[in-house]
Amino acid sequence: MSHLAPLISDLALILICAGVMTLIFKKLKQPLVLGYIVAGFMASPHFEITPSVTDTSNIQTWSDIGVIFLLFALGLEFSFKKLMKVGGSAVISACAIILSMIVVGVFVGWCFGWKQMDCLYLGGMLAMSSTTIIYKAFDDMGLRQQRFAGLVLSILILEDILAIVLMVMLSTIAVSQNFESEEMISSILKLIFFLVLWFVVGIYLIPLFLKRVRKMMSDETLLIVSLAFCFGMVVLAAQVGFSPAFGAFIMGSILSETIDSERIEKLVNPVKDLFGAIFFVSVGMMVDPAMIVKYWGPIVAIVIAILLGQTILGTGGVLLSGQPLKIAMQCGFSLTQIGEFAFIIASLGVSLKVTSDFLYPVVVAVSVITTFLTPYMIRLSGPAYQLVDRLLPVRWKNLITRYTSSSGAQNANVTNYWRKLLVAIVRIIVIYVVLSIAVTAFSLHFILPLLKAAMGDLWGRIIGAVMTTLLLAPFLRALIMKKNRSIEFKALWADSRFNHAPLISLILLRVVIASMFIMYLINYLFRASAALGVGIALLLIIFMIFSRFLKKQSIALERTFVQNLRSKDMHKEYLGEKQPEYAGNLLDRDLHLSDLVVAAESLWSGCTLRELDFSRKYGVYVASIIRGAHRINIPGGDNRIYPGDTLQVIGTDEQLAEFAAQADKVSDGREEEDFEKREMYLKQFALTADSPFVGRSIIDCGIRNVYHCLVVGVESGHDGNLHTPDVQASLLKDDVLWVVGEAGNLKRLFDAGTAVTA
Repeated sequence: MSHLAPLISDLALILICAGVMTLIFKKLKQPLVLGYIVAGFMASPHFEITPSVTDTSNIQTWSDIGVIFLLFALGLEFSFKKLMKVGGSAVISACAIILSMIVVGVFVGWCFGWKQMDCLYLGGMLAMSSTTIIYKAFDDMGLRQQRFAGLVLSILILEDILAIVLMVMLSTIAVSQNFESEEMISSILKLIFFLVLWFVVGIYLIPLFLKRVRKMMSDETLLIVSLAFCFGMVVLAAQVGFSPAFGAFIMGSILSETIDSERIEKLVNPVKDLFGAIFFVSVGMMVDPAMIVKYWGPIVAIVIAILLGQTILGTGGVLLSGQPLKIAMQCGFSLTQIGEFAFIIASLGVSLKVTSDFLYPVVVAVSVITTFLTPYMIRLSGPAYQLVDRLLPVRWKNLITRYTSSSGAQNANVTNYWRKLLVAIVRIIVIYVVLSIAVTAFSLHFILPLLKAAMGDLWGRIIGAVMTTLLLAPFLRALIMKKNRSIEFKALWADSRFNHAPLISLILLRVVIASMFIMYLINYLFRASAALGVGIALLLIIFMIFSRFLKKQSIALERTFVQNLRSKDMHKEYLGEKQPEYAGNLLDRDLHLSDLVVAAESLWSGCTLRELDFSRKYGVYVASIIRGAHRINIPGGDNRIYPGDTLQVIGTDEQLAEFAAQADKVSDGREEEDFEKREMYLKQFALTADSPFVGRSIIDCGIRNVYHCLVVGVESGHDGNLHTPDVQASLLKDDVLWVVGEAGNLKRLFDAGTAVTA
């Protein structure tokens, strides 16, 4: 046990410091992340007043586990379908902001003469705004219903996935120690390959597994199985050359598409909170005050670069996506901070030993300052917009207005069949080529050696070729035939004969790609001539095209995948939790749909919509009431609101903000109830001969309706036995009533019945 003493004492010190600081920061209404960082500073050797952690290596191991849990939890909140639905505005804005801020970070580092890797990692840290801090700020300020807040959260979704890609790229650069284009292209192709492979295989297999074992899945079992998936992917990602955090994020994003995702998220949250706290505490332990004093100049410069960079370049990026100037400035001012991803990227640089010692504490100091300034920057966006709107030349205003309006109209009228067809075919080629490569590699490197050992070299190669071809056949057929009978293909074919040649070329291109897999297999196993390989490949491809069995197989595989991918949405639609299709297509540019959950203590509970009169008081309209698995669309005035209902409300930013503020009111001005005064007691009292209750039934005495007490037993005065009370039977002299009620009500009952307490 002695070897565990330093570990346990260090953990105790960390949790005590974290517990104290989180309470303080909760009281101050500041993000808990800052409390963890301050707790880490208190537990570090740099703070001599309190005891210090003795074994930092163990803490570093735990913090690495914390990063894994943080990224796994982030993946559970992420969704590839959600990424596809964020819209062009979020995509353009996020890409423009990230690229711009990377350049700003690199430029700031270069100005101070830092080495190349420090500059590059600094750019990566500055490019990622803090999802946690922005969520917290929006909640505290009641801005979650605002239109710009929805766009900011969409940008953060994209920043999260791009941050993972950026981490992979920075790791590659750090390992190779160069910026050669061939190395970068190779890393990108490797990343795309494994992303597609893991996502497709994961979405196909994991939901099927969870569906089969759902009856056996208690909370404990589901937690263990989910963590097993997580750490299994962590090991797999590390084996193929990616960071463990990348594997955790991928598995989280796969599980996020399952029906059990929300349940898994709730189960994982306590574990994530524990190890995440250790990670952020370890970040604070690396804060050296002497280093911060020494580098106060770069810290101030980086803070200014973030504030100006996000307010100017961030606003420009959102403006570039076609949003109005006011929305763009609100978004830009909201993104002016760095947080958890900056720490993760900084710890990546430290673990790879490619960044300088000063960079970590500098980034932590910058994060603390920018986090503190976040609410003020969000509030400043309104006055800043009014100032800019007043000073901006009329010609520039008209130019921005024309650009934003034309951009929206252009996006709304996209009907280009060629674009849709080409995007679909590229997606099909990428997915099925990745699957075919994976099947071929698995067969040749794992199945083939076993067959050779069991059957000999020649027969092993023959059986291996047959098995590999059978495994590839459904994918190769889908690669060739998908989209050949789609609406886009038929429309383009019928539109003009000049479209025939390009359309046929698209089919032939896919035939060539499929044939190359067969030719490679034949050449690898039998060293056959090129002409023989081409002939066999074409014969097999023709057989695959006309095979009804393979057609059924490929359709069944794709149908299962699509059903698994849509299962969560279908489940939510069944429960009435899915947003209606019109949510993003409201005619008025300022109107949007927002969800609001009625709190258990809300003053609205039990009232009808007519009594509440939301449209007159706040100018909003309740489009739907979601209650459990039921949805009430266009509710009438007689519909009541109950605790836990989700109201889908339409209105402007200002109207929804006022509506949400009123919904949060759970008290009408009276003092909060003292629960101790409302405590229930069990008492007994005997009925004397002169009691007014003698000869009357329990109902006639009004024990429940008048005195708000409950008779739970009657002890007969004749036989002394305790009986279940009969509310219609008459009470007799010497009966003993067992009564439950509040102290005051019991006293009133005793006084009224002239009872003698037992």
